[in-house]
Amino acid sequence: MKITEAKWIENFKQGKIDGESVEVSYKMYAQAKSFYASEDASLPQDTLMYTVYTCQTKNDHTQNLNWGLTVMEPVCVHQECNVTRGHFHEDEQCDEIYVCQKGEGLLLLMDEKGQCHAETMREGSIHHIDGTLAHRLVNTSDSKLEVMCCWPVNAGHDYKRVEEMPFSVRVFRENGKITIKENR
Repeated sequence: MKITEAKWIENFKQGKIDGESVEVSYKMYAQAKSFYASEDASLPQDTLMYTVYTCQTKNDHTQNLNWGLTVMEPVCVHQECNVTRGHFHEDEQCDEIYVCQKGEGLLLLMDEKGQCHAETMREGSIHHIDGTLAHRLVNTSDSKLEVMCCWPVNAGHDYKRVEEMPFSVRVFRENGKITIKENR
C-alpha cells in the first residue's frame, strides 16, 4: 500500500492551501484600519495585511472540523504590530487549536471582562484556545507569520463583541523591542 500526503497539507508547508473547497480572503490596510490605535496615511490603502485560507467541510455534522491558515505580513502601523481582526466564538463550547508554522508573534487572548494575556508563538508551538476567549494574532517579526488552525464547524465567529469591547492591549515594535501597552 502506498501512502501519500494530501495536497492541501503539503501546501500548508508552502504558506497556502489549494483546492476547490478552499476559500481565500485577503485583508488590505483599507479594510483593517480600525484594528489599530491610529491610522497611518503613509501606508498605501492596498497594502496586504494578511491572507486567510479556509478549508470548510461540506456537511452538517457538528463534530467535523475546519482547517485554516493565516499568513500575516510583517507590517507595522505607526509602530503597532500587524494584527488580525480577532473574534470570540459564537458557540463558546468550541475550542480552537493554533500551530505556528513559520515566523514569530503573539497570540492575544481576552476574556469576557476584557482581561488579556499573550502567548509567544514560535515555529512549532501549539496553542489551545478556550472557546470562551477572544483571540487575535500579532506578527512581531520582520518576516511573515504563518499559523495553521483547526476548529469545529459550528464554532462561528463573533466579531461584534470585539468591536464593542476591543482588546485591552496593543503591541508595538519600538527601537527593535516589542512592548505591550494598555489600550486607552
